[in-house]
Formats: sequence, structure tokens, C-alpha cells
Amino acid sequence: MDYKENSDLRKKLDIVAYILSVIVIAIVIVMRPAERFNVEFETMWMPGFNAAVNTLAGICLIISFYFIKKGNVTAHRNMIFAAMGFSAIFLLVYVTYHFTTAETSYCKEGAIRYVYYFILITHIILAGISLPFILLTFNRGFSFSIIKHKKMAKWVFPLWLYVVFTGPIVYLMLRPCYGI
Repeated sequence: MDYKENSDLRKKLDIVAYILSVIVIAIVIVMRPAERFNVEFETMWMPGFNAAVNTLAGICLIISFYFIKKGNVTAHRNMIFAAMGFSAIFLLVYVTYHFTTAETSYCKEGAIRYVYYFILITHIILAGISLPFILLTFNRGFSFSIIKHKKMAKWVFPLWLYVVFTGPIVYLMLRPCYGI
């Protein structure tokens, strides 16, 4: 298949990526101290669901890496689309949960508390920092700016992997504290 770079498309998608990144980061910042909305449905399933969706995104990323190393661009793209889809679902459920449910504090004592907060803090910081770069890397691949895509993917890929796998670890460490 002949792939031709489309820099006009990439530039338009980059603007969308910047706008989306600002909106998402602003929502996440605002939701922390925000008043919680009362909803008529159960929300306690959401953290476990998000851990599973994050794990699926990570699995898709690993499979996409395998496919691109084998030269299968189509399968690579399909797995990246799946990872992006899982990450979008995660984000929607995450924001819904945090706007509707009181924050759960970590309940364990001792050294594990430091481990938990280290993982949590690095997860949060890297999630915020990596979001625009994930979108920009995606745009470069989608618009067939392959050289730029490869340059970015070399360092964005491990960041994204860290974020999608530390999310479920945070959930598993926090799970005993939910009181369910």
C-alpha cells in the first residue's frame, strides 16, 4: 500500500489535539474540588471497569508494537485505534465517576503508603503530560507523517504504557479502601 503524507490534515488534527488536551486537563483539574452531582445510578463499578479498560488499552499498545515491528502497518493502526478507543472510554467514565462520587482516601499504613503515593503521583503527572503527545503522535501516524511519528512514538509509547498500567495498579492498591 502506498502511504502519502498529508501535512494539511496533520496540522488540522494538531489543533484539535491541543484544544482537546487543554479541555481534558482543565476538566480533571476542576473535578477535584468540584461539588459532586447526585445521580440515580450506582457508580462503584466504575473504578474496576476503568482498571480493566486501561489494561485493555495497554494490551492493545503492546500488540500494536509487535505488529509494527513485523511491518504490519494496518494491524498496528487497528490496535492503536483500539487503544485510543479504550482510553477515550476510560476518560469518560473516569470524569463521570469523579464528578459524582466522593474521593476515596488511601487507607493503608506503613511503607506501602509511600509506594502507593509514588505510583499515584507519577501516574497523574505523566497522564497529564503525555496526553497531548499521545494525540500528536497519533496524528502523525494517521496523516502518514511517518518519520515524525516514529520520532515521537519512541518516547511517547513507554510513557503511555506506564500510564495505562499504573492506573490498574493504583486501583488494586486502593480497592480495599472503597468500603464495598
